[in-house]
Amino acid sequence: MDRVRRLISESPAYEPLEGSVEDGDHDDPRRPPQFSRLEYSIFFLLGMAMLWAWNMFLAAAPYFHDRFESNEWVATHYQSSILSVSTVTNLGTVYILARMQKNVSYPWRITLSLLINCAVFTLLAFSTVVMKDISVGSYFAFLMIMVFGASFATGLNQNGVFAYVAGFDREEYMQAIMSGQGVAGVLPCLAQIISVLAVPRKAGQDGPPQSSSKSAFSYFLTATVVSILTLLVFLHLLRRRPGVQLKASDEDEDGEDDQIDQKSVSLWTLFKKLRHLAFSIFMCFTATMMFFPVYTTEIMSVNDPAKSRMYDPSVFIPLGFLLWNIGDLGGRMLVVIPRFSLAHRPLIASGFAIARFAFVPLYLLCNINGLGAVVQSDLFYLFIVQLFFGATNGYLASSCMMGASHRVSEDEREAAGGFMGMMLVGGLTAGSLLSFLVAR
Repeated sequence: MDRVRRLISESPAYEPLEGSVEDGDHDDPRRPPQFSRLEYSIFFLLGMAMLWAWNMFLAAAPYFHDRFESNEWVATHYQSSILSVSTVTNLGTVYILARMQKNVSYPWRITLSLLINCAVFTLLAFSTVVMKDISVGSYFAFLMIMVFGASFATGLNQNGVFAYVAGFDREEYMQAIMSGQGVAGVLPCLAQIISVLAVPRKAGQDGPPQSSSKSAFSYFLTATVVSILTLLVFLHLLRRRPGVQLKASDEDEDGEDDQIDQKSVSLWTLFKKLRHLAFSIFMCFTATMMFFPVYTTEIMSVNDPAKSRMYDPSVFIPLGFLLWNIGDLGGRMLVVIPRFSLAHRPLIASGFAIARFAFVPLYLLCNINGLGAVVQSDLFYLFIVQLFFGATNGYLASSCMMGASHRVSEDEREAAGGFMGMMLVGGLTAGSLLSFLVAR
């Protein structure tokens, strides 16, 4: 651990990051470092790890239902409990960290978050093997502690990654973070659909087939592997980009390095400079979390499930999540083309964020809770409503995060990245709480 801390301490959080030796851009420190495909890939993996842990909780929902089905209250409320503990912990963490800017090490926050995720999901993986006989109440308490730990780690990761990548002054790297998050939403949905289709339905079975302990073990262990892999490549990035080294003249008479005095920027100052982008990303995720999870779990196929397993809610609902996440990933990738991005059009981004609420009437045209649909088409729901609602989310969120660093001074970029991450989580929390007004 000491070796890791010494390695991380070589990367001052508020120093502009220069190009590596192979980049050859040392002559002009004002120029952004040369684009690197390797670094893009590392940031892509960091973005994927940021949300992979949370999506593993969603993928393991059938397993949790199986563990809690003997207790009616827990079986009914465990999902809302996970959501509440996660969003409150995440928002509280990013808010506190956004205020703690002076002389902090963002690489250390990233590393600590990945270590916590490794511990949490290793414990969850082995809990499927060694905690089979404990009571429902005890396992529920254990799960809430694990959710708290994973959410705290996510807050550390979001604050650290968004601040750290802002110091590179490369829009492409911020887009890599956002695209990695999109992939973290797609893959667990695929895993969930495959796991359901792989288990044959028993005769007379009314509900979806339950996930086995082995499936849950693989979900959690995969999250551990992803965190370990991400940690290793991130440490490689720190070696490759060690930051600005102190010169001999910066040392005091005793040969000790002086502490670098980093600038602390108030959240209000950042909000005034980023108000349109901050408003846009907050409203983007408020609209998303307020409607998307609720309607996606309530809308059923207009076709008879007896005709195909794909129309069964156990498959059709994850399919709805999958199409939304595919759209989200596509939107995050679209901003790679600069002329399509809203990063430098904050006023248009604000209007776009408000316009996304127009998807609500489209959801109301679908088969909510099996009560019938105005538009009798699964294709309308999956490819018009879900796919495009997801695409607008990824497109707007990526544009806002990429544009933030251009509206602040150079020494405020890292703080701006952390602030925008806080606004993102704030939108997630607000939308999650407001979703209780939409649920039927």
